[in-house]
Amino acid sequence: MKLRLYESPVARGLLGTHFPAPFLARVVVLGGIGVGIWYAIADEAGTHTDDLTSFLLAFSLMLLAAKVGGEVFERLKQPTVLGELVFGVVLSSLGLVGFDAITALKDAPFLPIAAEIGVILLLFEVGLSFDLEDLQAVGVSAVLVAVIGVTVPLGLGFLVSSMFMPEDVDWYVHLFVGATLSATSVGITARVLKDLGKVEGSESKLVLGAAVVDDVLGLVILAFMLGVVRSVDAGGEAEISLVPILVIGLKAVGFLAGSILMSRTIVMPVVALVEHARSQSVGRVLAVAYCFVMAALAELVGLANIVGAFAAGLVVDRALTKHFGDKEPVHRIEHAVEPISAVFVPVFFVYMGLRVEVSLFFFPAVLVFAALLSVTAVVSKMACAVGVLDRRLNRWAVAASMIPRGEVGLIFAGVGSSAMVSGTPLFSAETFSAIVAMVMVTTLVAPPMIATAFRRRAA
Repeated sequence: MKLRLYESPVARGLLGTHFPAPFLARVVVLGGIGVGIWYAIADEAGTHTDDLTSFLLAFSLMLLAAKVGGEVFERLKQPTVLGELVFGVVLSSLGLVGFDAITALKDAPFLPIAAEIGVILLLFEVGLSFDLEDLQAVGVSAVLVAVIGVTVPLGLGFLVSSMFMPEDVDWYVHLFVGATLSATSVGITARVLKDLGKVEGSESKLVLGAAVVDDVLGLVILAFMLGVVRSVDAGGEAEISLVPILVIGLKAVGFLAGSILMSRTIVMPVVALVEHARSQSVGRVLAVAYCFVMAALAELVGLANIVGAFAAGLVVDRALTKHFGDKEPVHRIEHAVEPISAVFVPVFFVYMGLRVEVSLFFFPAVLVFAALLSVTAVVSKMACAVGVLDRRLNRWAVAASMIPRGEVGLIFAGVGSSAMVSGTPLFSAETFSAIVAMVMVTTLVAPPMIATAFRRRAA
């Protein structure tokens, strides 16, 4: 009797564990729906109907890809964000096999705005989960790990980019490439540590504290880089000068500090009024509205909108904690934001994958650059082991836990590809695709490296 491939014991074990028959059947149905939406996009593009129709069809397909990709990778014990990114790349690659609707999907109106809303909400959630008191208690070692985890990748990334890219590429492009390597994904690291049962360990507390400091330093660096790029775009000189650096740095730090101070003068009175409101959604709606206002203000003063969103999360967290005296109201705000984020945030990651030009990987130079960035990203974060001052701790586990770039690296890549100098994107299509590949590689290799580091110490 002939045994079909999917009926073999190995296949049944794999599929039965991660993908039971009902799940696979539903994926097939969703795939059919996706194909229908795809052809609707293609037909709509040919008839030139209104922009809203184009957006709704494209947005629906992006949501479908995000949820299927996230679910598949969750079942494979991989980060959801990686599944969303990979499925975005898969959509982009369909253009290579004759699916012309990919062009209409990439050019769909308002889709970049929806993705931008997603990343703003993501940083708002990060700010909500961020505790300033916890930051003060992280200790010298966590700060040292974070500083090493930012400066070493930044410097090595700048060096690799300078050596590989053409000579006519400006220095600030190389520095921005280095900045994308300096990021660390707190969410992915925390997820891996939780899966390993190490989240309460001393190493994990050090890592999470360092990752938070890493995020703050990364946002300051991002604000500085955007300030340099916008200055050059406005006709300024692309030179390294102490005064502009200080001005941009002080602007970024001042914005964050001023936002925190606003929690007492503006947000606290609003929180006190919200407590007496009859509608339970008032506080949540105002919190999201405040997030958007702060994101817009950050753009107006020359910073990235995600810096404003992060600051808004800090302020709301601080105001609610002070007013109510515990963290429970903050959790309610976070839970209220989650349904909105569940719609927009995954679209950002799929959109980042969609923007990858898969055809560029047929060129050896792009593959080599992606490989160099990936190796540099891993090796540079391993330098964080030097910052672990307590010899009783597993320094290699701490260093490995700083490797995944995940959503933070994608945010940097997205900002770099959308920033313009004289009408030209800061990151070329080749550079952006190589950076996205680096993010995928570091997100994939980090979990086994972290697990191996903990096992070796235990042995």
